[in-house]
Amino acid sequence: MIDASDRLQFDAVRDGHSAPVTCSACGCRLERIGLVQQAAWFHFSAMGGRDARGCRVDCAERAHDAGGRT
Repeated sequence: MIDASDRLQFDAVRDGHSAPVTCSACGCRLERIGLVQQAAWFHFSAMGGRDARGCRVDCAERAHDAGGRT
């Protein structure tokens, strides 16, 4: 069973199932910042234009929408 804290990470719906929001450019899972209705999604630990895996992506430090697009 998924507890309430895990459900916060699933903000997208794909094929009728809850799913995490991922970046449309690189596929990294994104972190929701803000309230559900006013949320923006960001790369985890983005720093210096790199995502959490250390890959250089143009959108690493920019806000994404619920579809993973900047």
